[in-house]
Amino acid sequence: QVQLVESGGGSVQAGGSLRLSCVGSGLTYSNYCMGWVRQAPGKEREGVAHIARSGTTTYADSVRGRFTISRDNDKKTLYLEMDSLKPDDTAMYYCAAAYTSPYNTESCPTTDYWGQGTQVTVSS
Repeated sequence: QVQLVESGGGSVQAGGSLRLSCVGSGLTYSNYCMGWVRQAPGKEREGVAHIARSGTTTYADSVRGRFTISRDNDKKTLYLEMDSLKPDDTAMYYCAAAYTSPYNTESCPTTDYWGQGTQVTVSS
């Protein structure tokens, strides 16, 4: 059974930092594109960042330059370092995993697995 468990959320003031983690089990972590998706109340789900099987990273315009995604395949852990946080970053943050073919390691196809989410609240 595949599980993705996020941690590291919390409440911070604007300008602060948080580091989210997502630990996976029941899957060969290195075979997956991993990403973070967030959803604020009343808003649509938004892709924040993802890191391909190759290690290539992609960021939403709204977080580029402030957030850093990384992965440790040996520890089966995905990270999201969030700096210069803004109130608009307030949301539930979800970890997502998408299996990627070894012949196309740059791709990030449709999500196969989701974590349960961790709440991030940024106050002004």
